[in-house]
Amino acid sequence: MAKTAKTRLGFFVILFFLSMEARAESFRALLAGNLEISPDNPAGASIPLGYNGSVSISMGEDTRFLRGVELELSAPQRWLSYRGSLAMALYADLDHTPTAAGVADLQGQRIAFDPLPNKIQIVYQIPIRPVHGLRASPYAAIPAGVTLPSSFPIIFRIMPIIKGLSEELETMTFQLNAKPILSDEGAVRFLPRYPEQLQGKPFMVLIDDVLIENHGGEQLLKEGEHHLVILSDDYRNESRRFLVERARVLDLAIELQDPTPLIIMESPENARIFLDNRPVSGGSEPIPVEPGVHEVKFQVSDYTITKSLTVQRGKTYRVALTVDVTVSESD
Repeated sequence: MAKTAKTRLGFFVILFFLSMEARAESFRALLAGNLEISPDNPAGASIPLGYNGSVSISMGEDTRFLRGVELELSAPQRWLSYRGSLAMALYADLDHTPTAAGVADLQGQRIAFDPLPNKIQIVYQIPIRPVHGLRASPYAAIPAGVTLPSSFPIIFRIMPIIKGLSEELETMTFQLNAKPILSDEGAVRFLPRYPEQLQGKPFMVLIDDVLIENHGGEQLLKEGEHHLVILSDDYRNESRRFLVERARVLDLAIELQDPTPLIIMESPENARIFLDNRPVSGGSEPIPVEPGVHEVKFQVSDYTITKSLTVQRGKTYRVALTVDVTVSESD
């Protein structure tokens, strides 16, 4: 009979809390401490809580790679005997930020109130961006709508919803772990390096064939491989691939190069080389030329070979004279 009365009382208390309009409330919290959410610590941090314990959950300024906060409440096995005794509440937009553990009188917006389910592992996910992709499931509940980063810190609170708690329940310890829910994004930051004679000329950046209007700042991208193209009237066009990691910023150096065409000559040591009838030396040192048609001539003793080539802007050409030996066999 006593148990039936407690159950009814708990039912009406739940109805009272659920029927309250969302508004600023004054409440007293027994704070166990603060847990800070950071993408640099994906495993999160934990703190023990009693049957009437609270914890402050804060986050740093960098929330670019976060889409939510996951709260996992671990209960001891004997909690299963006390279903309907406790509830959790969430508060945001606090009137001030609690700075230490202990009793704190606060005012905030209650954004959620739910009886604790009869589980050993209870998971709540709190979205912090409008497009978050989180979905409620048998393994995780979404007790509140979107709670923007500006509404943090928030208070997670365990509280009784019936009277006459047993001594066992009053001494029971829960473990709360708070960790970030990372988005599937990273960022890239371009670091252009200019040729000494061509400082600060304009260039365009395309990522995956999409023009980036402001390539001087960080670009948020989905994790994975991407294709970069550099187009310019003053530098050589470039094309490369790069990899973006989740919740990481990639500093990508862009070596902008002079678009003057280059020719590299390769030949045996005893060969004489002429470019447009002017003697040049062989080796790996590139020779700058103007775009257009050029003539290369090699002389080795009495042997001469001439080759014409059409040179385009921003290209490098390697011209090599090779000597081949052919061996044939006959009966």
